[in-house]
Amino acid sequence: MEWTIDEKQKARVKCSLSQPVLTQPPSASASLGQTVKLTCTLSSGYSGYYVDWYQQSPGKSPRFVMQVGSSGMVGSKGEGIPDRFSGSSSGLHRYLTIQNIQEQDESADYYCTTVHGSGSS
Repeated sequence: MEWTIDEKQKARVKCSLSQPVLTQPPSASASLGQTVKLTCTLSSGYSGYYVDWYQQSPGKSPRFVMQVGSSGMVGSKGEGIPDRFSGSSSGLHRYLTIQNIQEQDESADYYCTTVHGSGSS
């Protein structure tokens, strides 16, 4: 038995293998008590996708902060995440804003992730 794939099928296969790319600036700075807005940018064509924000303090496992979709925060924040943390969105950008920064916030790293197929949130 011989299989053949026409050009339309090739295009469909290529399309189905594509996935979003997330970009974060290498750093952001703010002093204690100030506000910082962290940015996670989805690649073109994925504006409907949500991202999960995580906080990782030195020597600790990553901690879920919140999920941010095209309309802002989705669902509940992670356990123990204070009200100083909020999420918002604009186009391809997903933001994590931290108000009144505390020492424990400042010493942590923050990163975003997404799951392919997570659109419409």
